[in-house]
Amino acid sequence: MIKVLIAEDDFRIAAIHESYIQKIQGFQVAGKAKNAKEMWEALENDQVDLILLDVYMPDELGTNLLPLLRERYPGVDVIIITAATETMLLRDALHYGVVHYLIKPVTAQKFTQVLTEYKEKVDIINSKDEVNQTMIDLFFGQMQEEPKQKSDRDLPTGINSITLEKVKTLMASENNGITAEELGEKMGASRTTARRYVEYLVTTGECRAELAYGIIGRPERKYYPANKQVES
Repeated sequence: MIKVLIAEDDFRIAAIHESYIQKIQGFQVAGKAKNAKEMWEALENDQVDLILLDVYMPDELGTNLLPLLRERYPGVDVIIITAATETMLLRDALHYGVVHYLIKPVTAQKFTQVLTEYKEKVDIINSKDEVNQTMIDLFFGQMQEEPKQKSDRDLPTGINSITLEKVKTLMASENNGITAEELGEKMGASRTTARRYVEYLVTTGECRAELAYGIIGRPERKYYPANKQVES
């Protein structure tokens, strides 16, 4: 579970963002802070994995907090959510490693998309002790200009177009079938994430699933390209 601290001085916006988070699987609101002082107190007293940080805090500029955040809490990620549009602030945010930068007002759809992609990247990092190029490409895929079969607005929650295209590419060569666990290893993601994507492809008719019966244990679900017939 990813614990989120909302650092936002406008209680109405904070409440909206809290309501968004409550609808996204795998996230939990750790607390809310109206200013920098309350943010530091929350970080000291509670487990926080991700901060949704406003720039225009009443007692400090949010981007000015980033150097200290990196020094004191290097394991805490930051997503900037602000009405500020100055390029300098974006440069500062990127320099200190923010994982995303959102301009207010943020729609529920965009908010959900960004947090879902963030969680998938966390899953990639946590899934293996070593990385490969496929994992790296998936992690930085958001920054690549790749063709999309569908826009993210056309996809269900938890499915983003970039990762979906990667899964389609991997599945195209799996004529002997593959389990969700095996697919997750190739993706550099968790079994749960891999299953979510391939099950979506089953619903669209682009893949098919069959039960494979082993010598011991329960039968497991194997996935094939839609045009591949399973040999009996």
